[in-house]
Amino acid sequence: MLLAVIASLLLYFLDTQLDYFKPVRAALSTAVYPVQKIASFPDDVLRWSADLFQGHQQLREKIMTLEAQNLTNSVRMQKMQALESENMRLRELLGSSFRLQERVQVAELLSVDLDPFYQHVIIDKGEAFGVHEGQPVLDALGVMGQVAEVSQFSSRVVLLTDPSHSIPVQIVRNGLRAVVTGRGLGETLQMEFLPHNADVREGDLVITSGLGGRFPAGYPVGTITSVDFPQGKPFADIAVDPAAHLSTSREVMLVIPGEKIDFGVTYPLQAEDPESQEQSVEPEAVVEQDDMPAEST
Repeated sequence: MLLAVIASLLLYFLDTQLDYFKPVRAALSTAVYPVQKIASFPDDVLRWSADLFQGHQQLREKIMTLEAQNLTNSVRMQKMQALESENMRLRELLGSSFRLQERVQVAELLSVDLDPFYQHVIIDKGEAFGVHEGQPVLDALGVMGQVAEVSQFSSRVVLLTDPSHSIPVQIVRNGLRAVVTGRGLGETLQMEFLPHNADVREGDLVITSGLGGRFPAGYPVGTITSVDFPQGKPFADIAVDPAAHLSTSREVMLVIPGEKIDFGVTYPLQAEDPESQEQSVEPEAVVEQDDMPAEST
C-alpha cells in the first residue's frame, strides 16, 4: 500500500514538473475521444432536435408577426393615401375660398341620388348651420349647383347637370349673356337662347353673370366645347363642359352672398339702415324680372 502511494506521488511529480508523461496522455486522449463522442451522441441529438424545433417555431412566430405588421402597415398606408388625397382636396378648396370675395362654409357630401332623371346630392350641413334654399354650392374649380331643400342637419343640392336647373351666365371674352341648362347625367350643359349670329367660340370661358340674384358674378361655370348652328332652328346648339368636378368632389363650399371677406374681417354688403337696404334691393329685383330669368330648381 505504501509502495503504491509512493509510486503515485512520484508519477505526479514527474508529470507536473517535467511533463514526462505528456505524450502518453495525448495518446490516451486520442484513443478515448471516439468513445466520448459515441457516449455524448444521444445527448447531442436531443439538444440539436430541441434547437431545431424551437428555431422552427420561433421562425414561424416571427413570420406571423411580420405578416401581421405588414398587413397593419398596408392598411395604414391605404389610410394615409386616403388622408393625403383628402388633404389635397381640402387644400385646393381652402385655396379656392381665399380667392373668393364672399364668405363660404365648407360641407361634405353624405350621399348621391342614384335616380338618372335627377342630379341631386346630400350634404352634411342644414338649417342648424345657417344653410338656406337657393344658396350657391361650389367646389374648388367652379359652380356645382344650389341648395334645393334644407332639413335640420342636412341639405339636398341640385347639380348643374339636372335638367330642371338653369343659371344665368356670361362669356368672359365678350360679356355676352345667356342661360345654361343641365341635360342629365354624363351630358354637357346646354347654352340656351343664342341666335346663329352670336359671337361664341369653342374654348370660351363661361362664368356666372350675377343677374339671377342667387349666384354672385364671376364664378366659373364651364368651358364651351362645341358650337353648332343647325338649319331650321332659331337658336344655336352650344355645349358647355362644367368646370366643377360634379362626379368626384367630396367637399363643397356653400357661398354666403350677402357677406364679403376683407382682410379676414366680415361685413355685410348692404348698409345697416333698413331704409337703405330696401332701396338697394328693389332695383336688383327689377333687373331679375326684366333682364334675365332667375335660376330654377
